[in-house]
Amino acid sequence: MAREYNAKEIEQKWQEKWENDKVFKTKNKVEGKQNYYTLEMFAYPSGKLHAGHLRNYTIGDAIARYKKMKGFNVLHPFGWDSFGLPAENAAIDNGANPAVWTAQNIENMKRQLKLMGLSYDWDRELATYKKEYYKFNQKFFIEMYKKGLVYKRKSYVNWCPDCNTVLANEQVEDGKCWRHGKTSVIQKELSQWYFKITDYADELLTGHEELKGYWPDQVLAMQKNWIGKSSGAEVIFTLEYNGKEIEIPVFTTRVDTLYGVTYISIAPEYPLVSEVILKEKPELKSFVDEMINEDKISRESQDKDKNGIFTGFYVKHPLTNEMIPMYIANYVLMDYGTGAVMAVPAHDDRDFAFAKKYNLPAKAVIKAKNPEDDFDGNKAFLGKGILINSEEFNGTHNIEAKDKIVEKLEKISKGKSTVNYRLHDWLISRQRYWGTPIPVIYDEEGNVYLDENLPVILPTDIDFGVKGNPIETSPTFKEVILPNGKKGYRETDTMDTFVDSSWYYLRYLDPKNEEIAFLKEDADSFTPVDQYIGGIEHAVMHLLYARFFHKVFRYLGYVSTNEPFKRLLTQGMVLDYSYYSNNERKYLFREEVEIKDGKPYSIKTGEELVSKLEKMSKSKNNGVDPEKIIKEFGADAARVFTLFAAPPEKELEWNANGVVGAYRFVNRIFLMAQECLDILKADYSKIELDKRNKEDENLQRKTHQTIKRVTDSMEDNFHFNTAIAATMELLNELTTYKQNVLDLDNKSTESNKVFKEAMISLILMISPIAPHISEEIWELCGMEGYIFDSNWPEYIEELTNVSEITMMIQVNGKIRGEFLTNINASNEELIEKALSNENVIRNIEGKEVVKTIVVPKKLVNIVVK
Repeated sequence: MAREYNAKEIEQKWQEKWENDKVFKTKNKVEGKQNYYTLEMFAYPSGKLHAGHLRNYTIGDAIARYKKMKGFNVLHPFGWDSFGLPAENAAIDNGANPAVWTAQNIENMKRQLKLMGLSYDWDRELATYKKEYYKFNQKFFIEMYKKGLVYKRKSYVNWCPDCNTVLANEQVEDGKCWRHGKTSVIQKELSQWYFKITDYADELLTGHEELKGYWPDQVLAMQKNWIGKSSGAEVIFTLEYNGKEIEIPVFTTRVDTLYGVTYISIAPEYPLVSEVILKEKPELKSFVDEMINEDKISRESQDKDKNGIFTGFYVKHPLTNEMIPMYIANYVLMDYGTGAVMAVPAHDDRDFAFAKKYNLPAKAVIKAKNPEDDFDGNKAFLGKGILINSEEFNGTHNIEAKDKIVEKLEKISKGKSTVNYRLHDWLISRQRYWGTPIPVIYDEEGNVYLDENLPVILPTDIDFGVKGNPIETSPTFKEVILPNGKKGYRETDTMDTFVDSSWYYLRYLDPKNEEIAFLKEDADSFTPVDQYIGGIEHAVMHLLYARFFHKVFRYLGYVSTNEPFKRLLTQGMVLDYSYYSNNERKYLFREEVEIKDGKPYSIKTGEELVSKLEKMSKSKNNGVDPEKIIKEFGADAARVFTLFAAPPEKELEWNANGVVGAYRFVNRIFLMAQECLDILKADYSKIELDKRNKEDENLQRKTHQTIKRVTDSMEDNFHFNTAIAATMELLNELTTYKQNVLDLDNKSTESNKVFKEAMISLILMISPIAPHISEEIWELCGMEGYIFDSNWPEYIEELTNVSEITMMIQVNGKIRGEFLTNINASNEELIEKALSNENVIRNIEGKEVVKTIVVPKKLVNIVVK
């Protein structure tokens, strides 16, 4: 009698065996094997896994297992992105030690990950909050500083009042802090540390050529837009003040409209504002402060009101020497271009709206081909045409005029061609505790000293009760004596946690080495990472920063490769229905909801709820706990469902019935194997093809077709859903074969062999997806070693082909019969079979056969009269 499938018992057994035998331990080099590096983005240790984790890590694990079976030396590590604000907030709210809180969360999540049967080499585990890791952040900071890639400057920065810290531009979402989405970001002037990512702006763009076809087009487009390369010109306007000429350079992509400039606008943060304008016009300060504190995203927005104020100053036009007014405007940002823009209301929508609002003049300098399109004072003309009101350039096409006008500017030293980027340098200073200390000391004059006695360790004598940066409260950390005997003060800012995740993929190569971060030889053999897996939300933060770091490492001599990640798979989000109560003004859990006639109601109050299919989240109470799913159905069923329900790059709608279906599928395989163990455990000679019966032939053909189809699906960007569908079809074929051949003893001498080949192939193909049950059946069948170490099955092309086909018979174009025949039968044989069909004989009796037409592999048409 077949043993019942007990997922918990089987999975626990194999997880213990894998761990005890260190089955997943890997080496950096295995003779005769090509390296393959598969990596999922490491996790923030929040304390609990969610369904998104289950999907992400199952995809990566299935890839790693498949590639190992294909003969690669697979590196598949895991670690923890463990610095960050939540641990610090736990310390503030609950008095918890951030290190203890983090370690406990890691322990629990690691336990959950092991329940999923993931093939991680845990000997390579890393956690970024440990000094053994972050001392290398500090080392790289020092090396980059010495190469001129790190600097400090005073500037207005994004400030989150809730977090009490600075945010990079990429961390501001719709004017709100990216961490919680409820706090408006303001601007604050601080002295901050920056990485010179702009030095690599062009290479970050051109590097996309190496990634095309391997990274999603959407990610490349997002990065391209974020880097924002623009070719144009720098034009210098001048302000005469106190007997001096102050140059005000502007960047423009429309130098052809230079003669149409009627005013210029500068950003409220522009140095001239505080150094000159507010000294002369202090009454403008409140307006300037208000503009500065608007969030930058809305200031740039096309539909946002364009506000400005006249400075009282005029600047000289570089070509006409006209004096034109200078405004401070909210739509001008210091982050883009020079912080000053020239305004041409006749040929720019934004400038036109601003000029209309403040009653400023407009001057047309381009004449349209169609006179009806010319600037008429009611709307800007944005098209191409011939220059007018532009001195010697009148009559020139505006596109041709660009180079000529720049040429003139260069001759009089009032401008030049240039390239501008929207990307600005990476602000890494954070006024928080739980991050990498910046290895810098200042003397009392503010001079910078690098602290190369690494690691600079986070202090523990701190007070989390204070507002602001807790490190400021540690006297043992802050105050030091410099080697020259002077009193020194440590930098109390910590590094942006995106520094931690910008190079972690390299640390896995040698995570226990305390002397060096990684060996160049290993880095060159394992990068770029063959397959990287993570969310598209990281397109312009983590993925861009990691690309920057990799290029810096190449410059520093740490790597020879250009890019960190060769292939990128951005898995779709996991969705489920949320249920919102308007009466209680809260989201209900699924257990609190009943569905009647397709509509959701509160079990408690009977209120009809607002239901929406959306991303799982704690705040919406629509998340699924993977551990509960695993306890109820087993990890294999959970894995099968997450990989079968949708292609990996598409959104996955959570469906409890789908998990049940996956469980049934796994259970069917287990029962089938047990019922046929005698056949599966026996040793056989090679299958003799000419001794197979028809059913044997059909099953063997299906087996080899399935191997081919599953292999193709895996190689086609890992479409597990179609691979699983193919194995389900093979299982159905095996079931039919068992019932009609094995159970009824309609066997040939080859039937047992054919069945075993099919069943073992099925187990091998499903093993990357459902590893526990595969190992169990592998052992039951008496196979040697672990299925994890086995080879992927190979198909024989000849055996995937059909040997017999059905041919239709037509008489004068009408179907009159059909017959089975060998696929290689000659036309003469086909015609002979068609003419001997009883129904055909009746339909042509007494008639003359004029001709016969054979359509290969389809039909025989008999023409009679």
